[in-house]
Amino acid sequence: MTTRSKELHQPYKMRYDWAEGFKKSLPVAMGYLPAGIAFGVLAQVAGIPVWAIIMLSIVLYAGAAQYACLPMLSAGLPIGNIATNIAAINLRHVFYGMPLLQYLPKNKLAKTYCLFALTDETFSVMTSLPNESRQSLILPISLFNQSWWVLASTIGIMIGSTLSDLVPHLDFALVCLFAILAYEQFQSIKRYFPIGIAVVSLAAASLFTSNWLLLVAITICMLLILARGFWVQRGMEEKSNMAGETDDQ
Repeated sequence: MTTRSKELHQPYKMRYDWAEGFKKSLPVAMGYLPAGIAFGVLAQVAGIPVWAIIMLSIVLYAGAAQYACLPMLSAGLPIGNIATNIAAINLRHVFYGMPLLQYLPKNKLAKTYCLFALTDETFSVMTSLPNESRQSLILPISLFNQSWWVLASTIGIMIGSTLSDLVPHLDFALVCLFAILAYEQFQSIKRYFPIGIAVVSLAAASLFTSNWLLLVAITICMLLILARGFWVQRGMEEKSNMAGETDDQ
């Protein structure tokens, strides 16, 4: 058997660009470090055990949901209530994997991890990259981004409540990170539709509720996204049918 034949019979192995993935994760690190440190500090103030804080950053790994967990854990709420609230907060992640499915690793373990680690920040970075480089970077970027978050949380644990006394409202660091990433992504893709959906959904949700504002706004976003997808698909089918009729003539 020739060398060429051996190469053809070998299983495909994806080559990941770890150096480039590290570089692409650095902007996220600049936001994760203050936000993660703030989470570690606030968790310490809330009386959460050190091991539980680290496990939240490893197993849950969802900034907004982790912040939301703190008062619920401190109050001793049942695990079912906490899980329901986390599911509602992270409901938006259902849509994150759809545009990136074709770029996920072939290895099942790596694919599962990338879906788990597909946070707002990782999604923002991935969708701003050229299509041809996404598959080689999705695993490195996902792994480095979570590493930054775990490191920042650990630093926050070591600092303890000292920083909380000096700098109040530390949890606002996560909001700032979301705002910066949203602005950078808009500069990259120049699409107004997602911004319009978010504004309309928030305004509509505020008319109905204040206690469930996030959940209602996310639900409205989902419905608008599905409606737009259906409308775009229908328009494409109509154009295809018109093109077919023209060819027949």
